[in-house]
Amino acid sequence: MPPKKSAAPEKKTLLGRPSNNLKIGIVGVPNVGKSSFFNALSETDLGKAANFPYATINPEEDRIPVPDPRFEWLCDVYKPASRVPAFLTCIDIAGLTAGASTGAGLGNAFLSHVRAVDGIFQVVRAFDDAEVIHVEGDVDPLRDMEIIQTELRLKDIEWVEKSLDGLKKVGRNLGSSSLADKARKEEIATVEKILKTLTVDGKDIRKAEWNNKEIDVVNGLQLLTAKPVTYLVNLSEKDYIRRKNKWLPKIKAWIDTNNPGDPLIPFSVALEERLALMTPEEKKEEEARVGAAGALPKITQAGYSSLDLIRYFTCGPDEVRAWTIRKGTKAPQAAGVIHSDFENKFVCGEIMSYEDLKEHGSEAAVKAAGKLRQQGKPYEMVDGDIAYWKAGG
Repeated sequence: MPPKKSAAPEKKTLLGRPSNNLKIGIVGVPNVGKSSFFNALSETDLGKAANFPYATINPEEDRIPVPDPRFEWLCDVYKPASRVPAFLTCIDIAGLTAGASTGAGLGNAFLSHVRAVDGIFQVVRAFDDAEVIHVEGDVDPLRDMEIIQTELRLKDIEWVEKSLDGLKKVGRNLGSSSLADKARKEEIATVEKILKTLTVDGKDIRKAEWNNKEIDVVNGLQLLTAKPVTYLVNLSEKDYIRRKNKWLPKIKAWIDTNNPGDPLIPFSVALEERLALMTPEEKKEEEARVGAAGALPKITQAGYSSLDLIRYFTCGPDEVRAWTIRKGTKAPQAAGVIHSDFENKFVCGEIMSYEDLKEHGSEAAVKAAGKLRQQGKPYEMVDGDIAYWKAGG
């Protein structure tokens, strides 16, 4: 008898909305530099930067190009008439204060704005400036981080308890062994586990282990603490340039204890605001003069990656374009990002990797080397693939 094939490991479902059009929200307590950061990032003055809490009430939104040397190289090779990079959609959300989960400040509105995004840039203030007031009276990033974490968790607990009550009311008469009743019982057990994670274990949802069935339930609840967080520590320009700040080691220790694995990126809004006003040439000169580069490209890339986003390219003399998809996307769905017909009438994709094109220098050379592959429906896209889609009439 032939040996039994071992089952392929189950593919892990991703936390969050199953969409390519994901958004990241800028979150923090008031007056930590969120709107100024958003303005520098988006090169606009949409965010209302002001020296008082709640200067931002309605969230501002902008699409930020994601820096990518591969995209630049492809544009140099194809010299297209049109260049469209990948974008990260960023939203400037008003400051959260202690008590927001119970409606303090503009709490309920702001938390609904956080709920509508897919990931979080949490801006943490670690600079002293008598000119910029702090809503809590003094600068203490650890307290600020505790406030945000507590408020997001409390709101999640409220939502989960409400959901559990609703499920239990419907589930009172679950006595039969039908598949529907079994599924409902499993859902109740998962929601109870989610509640225990938040209350007894004191953990954010994204830091617990979940199987695929449980992740489906978690995703259905749209919880705030399930969203990936990138901590952005706003330093004075002087501290950022000399790479020293008394709070940084403490902030790192807090993250390691509370949310291990979450990225921490130091930056300086003051420096970024200055650089944002300069031409690319002036910016390079200034970065060389002060001995430090702006952190916005790194921050944009970190936000994009935190959402499990990757990109593939379509290339030609008319256009070089980066298309954003989520990790694990199959070829037909990747083609569907361009047009639904490409997905519905999908035949195959002709795909080469960016690395192969760079190594061989031209499409013809890649083809001659046998590196241009025809891929069918099961193919899972890889970051940096260059694709030509074939669809039926």
